[in-house]
Amino acid sequence: MKTGGLVRLLASVSLLTVTIIWGSAFVVMKNSIDVISPSYLLAYRFTVAALGMTVLFWKQIKTMRMQEFGRGLLVGALLFVSYYFQTYGLKYTTASKNAFITTLYVILVPFLQWLFNRIRPAGHNLAAAVIAVIGLALLSLKGDLTINFGDFLTLICGVCFAVHIIFLEKYTENTSPVKLTVMQMGTAAALSWITALATEGSCDLSVFTQPGVPGAVLYLGLASSMLCFLLQTVGQKYLDAATASILLSFESVFGLVFSVLFLKEPVTRKILAGCALMFFAAILAEYRPGKERGSGCPAD
Repeated sequence: MKTGGLVRLLASVSLLTVTIIWGSAFVVMKNSIDVISPSYLLAYRFTVAALGMTVLFWKQIKTMRMQEFGRGLLVGALLFVSYYFQTYGLKYTTASKNAFITTLYVILVPFLQWLFNRIRPAGHNLAAAVIAVIGLALLSLKGDLTINFGDFLTLICGVCFAVHIIFLEKYTENTSPVKLTVMQMGTAAALSWITALATEGSCDLSVFTQPGVPGAVLYLGLASSMLCFLLQTVGQKYLDAATASILLSFESVFGLVFSVLFLKEPVTRKILAGCALMFFAAILAEYRPGKERGSGCPAD
């Protein structure tokens, strides 16, 4: 591994900060989705994020090379597809199953890392992934284990999120996290607008006259998108993809915490057990058996 323990710790803290903000965004989106269609909500949030990044980092953006542009375009497209299928999967399945199936990227990432980067998954990473999935099941599932069309759409989302994590790890090796994030936000915004205009008709700006909507869109754009994806991109520069995926799955834990605090959802023993397993999985994923970054071995 190219980084010391302190740098890894700071990178882990940055990803956990991302999940705290994303967890709070569940509450914001729950209130916003009632007045803004899903595609336009994605368009608004990613546009705000892209504009914010442009204002803050214009000098770096001006020096972007074609290779950086192309890499950002790819990860931005993966990001949009993930959010799009997650949003529309939610229309046909329950919120709990949507959250669980999305975070199955935890178990997919170690194998995709082997496929794309030729890094064989380490035993402790696989064990952590399995424990995390069990914890996520306790947090999310509520007895309905049937498979429907919405579950299939959400599974596509989970696979795309996993591939997104893999390519972020690959590209942050020698590409500026700022430039990658700018391109991610810009690409996701453009694809969201194209999809929204094609599938949902003209844009209705009157929604911004309703109480709370402007603040919600700004929060989703500046905090949940711009800040979070910048922190994720920087964090993944110093963490392997398998560890990053487990830390990012804490979005479900913090989403539950904020739902309990603000939406008055009940706390059960099953939920507490799920949280405990998630924390144990995170600790196990960070176990370093004297090997360097990724903990896995290059495939033969």
